[in-house]
Formats: sequence, structure tokens, C-alpha cells
Amino acid sequence: MTKEKVLEALSTVQEPDLGKDLVTLNMIRDIVIEKYYISFTVVLTTPACPVKDLIKNNCIEAVKKVVPEAVVKVTFTSDTTTKRTDARDILPKVKNIIAVVSGKGGVGKSTVAANLALAIAKDGARVGLMDADIYGPSVPIMFGVRGERPLMMDLNGKGMIVPLEKYGIKLISIGLLVDEKNAVVWRGPMASSAIKQFVTDVYWDELDYLIVDMPPGTGDIHLTLMQTVPVTGAVIVTTPQDVALADARKGIAMFGQAQLNVPVLGLVENMSYFTPAELPDNKYYIFGKEGGKRLADEYDLPFLGQIPLVQTIREGGDKGTPVMMGTDEISKKAFSDFAGHVVRSISMRNANMSAVEVERVLD
Repeated sequence: MTKEKVLEALSTVQEPDLGKDLVTLNMIRDIVIEKYYISFTVVLTTPACPVKDLIKNNCIEAVKKVVPEAVVKVTFTSDTTTKRTDARDILPKVKNIIAVVSGKGGVGKSTVAANLALAIAKDGARVGLMDADIYGPSVPIMFGVRGERPLMMDLNGKGMIVPLEKYGIKLISIGLLVDEKNAVVWRGPMASSAIKQFVTDVYWDELDYLIVDMPPGTGDIHLTLMQTVPVTGAVIVTTPQDVALADARKGIAMFGQAQLNVPVLGLVENMSYFTPAELPDNKYYIFGKEGGKRLADEYDLPFLGQIPLVQTIREGGDKGTPVMMGTDEISKKAFSDFAGHVVRSISMRNANMSAVEVERVLD
């Protein structure tokens, strides 16, 4: 067995999302051969790759077709892809920026954003969470950091805010800078200025993904962020009911406007169904059934998943322990599957695949 034969064998293994083989994509490194012991490293496009196990099994199978008695060890590393072509004056070390938005309040957007960040980070990705909901910040409560204040640091003569860290996530929120008993009564320009500071005056350092929890609706803050920051894509959060779907349409339409031109990564349906703890196999469609799926189909958008209405999700947010850090495996799987669709969508778009191709793979 030679390195050339190993590469020849691995050239038959397709990257499931990008549709090309691992060798062509230059994803194979550090091949070591000692008699029948063969090891190599696969370089993934994201640490949070949800098809990692599939790639590993396919690699082992491909090598064993050539040498049946081979002992194959596959290790993984990652080089998170990015499609940023700007001058990197803003957020210079952040590879991908994901805006989590909703057309209206009350659909669980902040819960989705928080657990999306944690689900992406659980496999080693470097993740930050920016709470851009100036008038209703939720991050301090959801992460159990109420009353804490970020520190300041000097960076080349400029004072920078150092984000808090909790559960491996970097956090910033207006709720960490003002007394939570005081209402933030600001006109649009002041709120927009605060968002600009979260981008320019916070030391985010190196991140694979920055999740931005946007305010509900469409307004000044959305325009400011989208025109200031090279947003990779937006995730639309809705519930199945018609009222929420009507407002979700406005959110989708916002990103189609010429002055924004931000791709919509897909739509996730929160509170899809109620599952009581004592009846884990039962689903009760309290707010309607599959409204989000129909809306995604209507706009030819990828449908990123369904999040159940489960008591532990609410309890975790209130206690400062998001459900991704808890023991509710059903909810954790729902958020993990959703996060997997998001990072796959980003990786495929970064590889210059069209929105139609991305939707076909995710479906």
C-alpha cells in the first residue's frame, strides 16, 4: 500500500454536501502507512460537521476495498470556510455571521439563537452570541449571567469591551451594560449606534460563527447591522400559526431588498408541537401543523427543522441553563439537527453552490 493508492481509494469518497470527492477537495492530509496500519486526517469545512461519521465510515470502507486486512484510523481537523471578500475592517477575525430574525415577537427567537450557538459550539467551533435585541435583551437571563459586567481591555491604544464567556460561548448584550430594572428608551439612531459599538468596540477575536439575535420585526437596527456587517446569511424563526407566518413573510421580504441583499439560509419552525414529558411519543399540534414547512416551500427556502414545545426548553432559559446544556435528549437532538442544517447550508454557500443546490441537499 502506498500513499498514492490510499489517495486513489479515497478519491471514490464523496463529500456528501459539496458533491465532489475528498481528494479533489484537498481534504486529505497526513497519510501514514505502517504495514497494514493506515492513518490519515480529513479536513472538514466546519468543526460542527453533521456528516462526520458518514465520511469516516465511507473512508474506512474505501480503503478496505483495496486492502481488506487494513487497520484504518481516520482523524478529523477543520478549517472553517468563509466567503468574506470585504476589507475585514469590521470583525476581522470572524469567519461567518448568522442573523437570527423573526417577523414578530413571542416566537422564541432568542431561545433558538442561544441554543443554535451552543449546538454549533459543542463539536469545537468557536462561537459568539451578540444580543442585538436592544429593547428586550434575553441573553443575560438565558445564560445565567444577570448582574455581571464585561471587562475592558486596551488594544493598540483603543479601549475594547471583552465579551463574557459562558458554556464556551462569547456573549455580549445591552443587558450586561445597563441595569435590567431600567427600560432602554432610545430613539432609532441611538439603538443603531449601540449595535455599531457591539461590532466595532467588542473584542470578539477569532470566531468561526457569530450568531446575532436580532430584534423582532423590521427596522433601523436591522438595516444598520446588515449594511455595516458582512452577514453570511439569515435564519427566519416562526411558529406554525398563521399570524406568525404572515409576519415571517415580511422578514423574508426584507432580506430580498436590494440595499440588503442578504441570503436567507432557511426557516426554522419553533413550538411545532407539544410533547408532554409523561407521553414522549405523543405530538399535539397546538399552534397548527407544518405551517413553517409550507411557508418554506412557498418561498423555495430550505426548511431547517422543527423545535418542539417542551417544558424543559422554557425552564432551561429561565434558570440560565439552556436546554442544549441539559438532559432533555429530544430537545437537544432537535436543536442539533437544526444547527447541522445551518452549518451545512453555510459551507455549501461558501463553496459557491447555488441556493437551489443547497435546498436540494438539505431536503
